[in-house]
Parts: sequence; structure tokens; C-alpha cells
Amino acid sequence: MKKTGIGIKIICACVLLLLVVYAGGCYYYGNHFQRGTLIDQVDVSNLTVQDLADRVDAYFLRIQERKSDGSSYEESIDGKAIDLSYASTEPLQQILREQNQYLWFLPQHEEHETEALLSYSKDKLTQAVQALKGFEEDFAQAPTNAHISEYTPETGFSIVAETQGNELDQAKTLEVISNAVEELKGLVDLDAEGCYETPAVTSDSEELQNTLQKLQKYGTVTITYRFGDNIEVLDGSTISTWLEVDGFAVTLDQTQVENYVATLRKKYDSIFRSRTFMTSYGKEITVDGGDYGWWMNYQQEAKELAAQIETGESKERTPVYYQTAASYGAPDYGDTYVEINLTAQHLFFYKDGQLVMESDFVSGNSARGYDTPEGTYSITYKQRNATLVGENYETPVSYWMPFNKNIGMHDATWRSSFGGTIYKTKGSHGCINMPYEKAQELYGYIEKGTPVICYHLAGTERSIESELEK
Repeated sequence: MKKTGIGIKIICACVLLLLVVYAGGCYYYGNHFQRGTLIDQVDVSNLTVQDLADRVDAYFLRIQERKSDGSSYEESIDGKAIDLSYASTEPLQQILREQNQYLWFLPQHEEHETEALLSYSKDKLTQAVQALKGFEEDFAQAPTNAHISEYTPETGFSIVAETQGNELDQAKTLEVISNAVEELKGLVDLDAEGCYETPAVTSDSEELQNTLQKLQKYGTVTITYRFGDNIEVLDGSTISTWLEVDGFAVTLDQTQVENYVATLRKKYDSIFRSRTFMTSYGKEITVDGGDYGWWMNYQQEAKELAAQIETGESKERTPVYYQTAASYGAPDYGDTYVEINLTAQHLFFYKDGQLVMESDFVSGNSARGYDTPEGTYSITYKQRNATLVGENYETPVSYWMPFNKNIGMHDATWRSSFGGTIYKTKGSHGCINMPYEKAQELYGYIEKGTPVICYHLAGTERSIESELEK
């Protein structure tokens, strides 16, 4: 019986304690907001209306910002500076009255929205935000996009990483800080809230990577031209200056390619240029005129060169020519050629630098203005049994070797003599008339493209009489 009495006393004491605790809770939550209560997104658990008023009165917002080097620093905005206050505490009192204080021990998840309960000067907040150090021109650094570097011979092209900088987005920053004030937050991290301007293009951009790949393809091309002993190397250091990058699009400037080919043509083409020539008479002369020589088709070459660059193919290249010559350099006619002395009316044929044959001839009639032009030419083609047709003649020949349009070398069986001064009054229409046997012999030696050098050389003229006296 004694033990039973003690047990009853203990139970009574516990019940009494619970009643006291319960009664205390009912009293406490008569003027405190219950746990889990949110008013305008502000957690007011266990606070009184006066606590909220005091909190607003003492409020200031800590603002964590970012320096350009990535480190952080902090500023703050005082609630008093923006006139932060409750317009009225009556809505708070109403919420407090409506809560069931007798069920305080149960979890509460009450959310309340009020109309303009918390007020502040939006203009003053805007001014306070604009006064943040992060908006100072000499402090804030704008972000930079990742981009492709300039070409260097060592590394070619590469991606230069973006920089984040610390330039704030004013509208976003104002929005975030306004929300923080309205929710009476004590700290806001502008970086975590995404308030900073960000680069539009980053290093891992697939488009940027593709652009780099295209540029690297161009930058690694090496094309070699050989002009005799001279070598011209076109590589990335030059090609890189011909590339245009618009956004992520890479194009090769065709005009720049054409300009490059034009410089090659100017440097190595020899057509229409004067030449120094050592005659068989031991005298060196300058020969002007004629259409012999290297003649690059620079427009077609520019197209094909651009196409090769586009493929990224590195190799040796031979230009596209309208016409080629025997060799590069001087002399471009090489050591196999026909030498025609229009003054002496005598020609020579050299093969591999050795005199193979020579012959007298009769050239264009000077008296009638049919002078054979001097200059350097090449055999256009050769033909057996051709018929030469002119304004007032039609003449069959056995060996036809044209070198200057309708002017060429051929046999002239109608003539009984050659050389001397016959050409002055009884010459041809411009062709080189040769004895049949000599024309036949020369025809057997020459080929299409064989150089023909025509010139005058004072002091080498011979007359028929002088030949007869020999």
C-alpha cells in the first residue's frame, strides 16, 4: 500500500508539471509567434511584435561582394538610411491574436502575407545600392570572353580563358538587395545570388573549340614553292594574317591570297622583260620585246592555293602557268635555243650549250615595212607541209616553225641565195626564210617551246658581194 501511494504521488507531480508547462506555453504564446510562423517570408518564430519592431529599428544588411582578383569584401546598408520601418504593427497583432495559443505544442507551419507592412524608401535604397563600391568605375572590372589568341610560331593559336571580373548587374543587384531587406535578412552574398555580369563565351564553349580547330588547321599549313634555286615558304605566320574571324566563323581572305600570288608573279615572271644575252659574236647585248618567259596564271593559282590552304594540306606546290620557260633565274631561256642575228642575217642553234648548226637566212622586207621584230620568243608548234596564207599570198612550205604569231622559220625553195642585205628590198613578209636543207635540219632539232632570240647587232652586217668574194 505504501508503494502504491508513492506511485500516485509521482504521477500527480508529473501531471502537475505538465499542466504548469502547458500553462506557461499558453501564456508565452499569447504574445509570441508560434514556431514555424512566416510573415512576408520572414521567420518570426518565438518573437513578439515588439521584437520585430526592435529588429527593424536596429536592422542593417551586410553585403558580401567580390574583388576583381576573386577575393571578397563586405559593405552594409543601414535600415535607418533607407527609412526602414513597419507602416503599422496592427497586422502583426492581428496574426498574433488569430493564432491558437492553446495548441502551441504542435508544429506550426503558418505563412502570412501582408499588404505593405514593411516600408522603406525605394529611392534611398536605389541610391545606397548605386553607392556600393562594386559600381565604381575604377574598381569594377568587366568580364572578358574567352577568345582565340594571336598566332605565334611556337604555339600557333590557343584559347585565352575568360575572366569573371567584378562588374555588377545593377538591376539584378537592386532586386536581390530589395528582397533581402524585405525579408530582413542579415547577409546577402551577391556572388552566390548571381549579381555579377558573366562572360558570354567560356573556354569550354563547343563553338569556340571548333573555331580553334579551324584556325589551327590553317596555322599548321606549310606550302613550299621552288623557283630554281629560290625557295618561297608560305606558312602559318603569313596565312594567319589572311584569316578573318567573325564570331565563330573563320574565312580565308581571298584578296590576301591573290596579293601573295601577285608578289610571286612580279618576282619570278620573266615574260615581257628585257634580257641580257651573250651573242655568238662575243658581245653581250640587251634584248627587248617578245613574249617568251615564265607567265603565271595568278588568278587560277590564287584559287588553287586557297583551296589547298582550306584543306590544311602541307606540300610543295608548282604554280599554274599560262606559259613556262626553260629555267628559272638568268638566263631563263636555258642553254638550248635558236639565236637569230637580224643584222647579220645569220642564225645559230645551240643544244645544251653546244653549237649544233648555223645558217644564213632572209628576214622581213625592210623597204615594205615587214621587218622581223626582235625579242625573245618560243616555238609555238612545228608542222610539216604547211601552207602559209597572207593578204596576197598562199605559199606551201615543207618545214614550218612559227614563234611569233604568224612569223616563223621555214624553208624557202624559191630563193637561190640567203644572207647579206637581201632582206632590205627583197625580204619576206616577216618570216625567217631558210635553205631547204637547213630548215630540215633545224626542224629535227627543235621542239615546241624552244626559245628563239632575235636581235640586231651593229657591225655584223654582211653583203652578198662579200660572201661571193670568199
